[in-house]
Amino acid sequence: MFTIKRISFLKYRKIYYIVFSSLIILGLAAGFIRGFNYGIDFTGGTMLQLEMGREVSVSEIDRVLKTNDIEADIVHAGEMNSQVIIRTVQALDTAAREELLSDLLTEFNLPDDAVMTIEQFGPSVGDMLKKNAVKAVIIASLGILIYIIVRFEWKFGLAAIISVIHDVLILIAFYGFFGISINNPFIAAVLTLVGYSVNDTVVVFDRIRENLNIMKKNKLEELVDTSINQTLVRSLMTSVTIIVAIIPLFILGGDIIRQFTLPLVVGIAAGALSSICIASPIYYELCQLTGGPKYKAKKSRKNKE
Repeated sequence: MFTIKRISFLKYRKIYYIVFSSLIILGLAAGFIRGFNYGIDFTGGTMLQLEMGREVSVSEIDRVLKTNDIEADIVHAGEMNSQVIIRTVQALDTAAREELLSDLLTEFNLPDDAVMTIEQFGPSVGDMLKKNAVKAVIIASLGILIYIIVRFEWKFGLAAIISVIHDVLILIAFYGFFGISINNPFIAAVLTLVGYSVNDTVVVFDRIRENLNIMKKNKLEELVDTSINQTLVRSLMTSVTIIVAIIPLFILGGDIIRQFTLPLVVGIAAGALSSICIASPIYYELCQLTGGPKYKAKKSRKNKE
């Protein structure tokens, strides 16, 4: 019936499990051993925004910070990048803030009114953000599970949730391994990724469901492989198109834009792979454990007289 030459994805599913599990374990281990690089949004700290009157390089500002033994993220803002935003990873008391500001004003010959904003973030705010981020991902996952169970069946729903968890863990492992700062844009990107990953997975699942009614004589492994191959080009081209559109934002955008686009690029790539190499094989495994897929009888058409 089907003469299309197929790539046998399920044949190598155990290799996919080993490779992706190893990447997750390696990244998470690096993050926990070295410590995840939480930004000011999660650790608490101090934010200073100054009008420099010209574009000042990050290295020049960092030199002043190091003389005060302060670690911080530095980003440019304003017209012509004439403003700098300094986010310290530790909360500065009044004396430390005044000393740092005095050194900055003296070093760059700035007036007192160059200081535009001073904000203090306590660690309790960061703890609340962490808890809310976890709650948001859990609520989104539950909503996805309910939606897929209603539209498909529970095996599809469970496979989709496992795929989403895989994508989130891959993203966290990437940040843990490379020590990239985790902050609010990261959480926004994770929630965006959850929605995209499910959308990509549903495309494959929808084709599997259609083929369950027209390939009843075929083995389940052949059916799932055929469904993946039939949607392969669409899934990959959609992901590549989105990544190509995001890359200019990552290159040309400021640091804040990069903090949002980087996890999107990594997450979309992981989501495209997981819908093919994780979600569908997991659905196949669940069918094997529970006695096969749920076939729907075709509706017979009666000739009307």
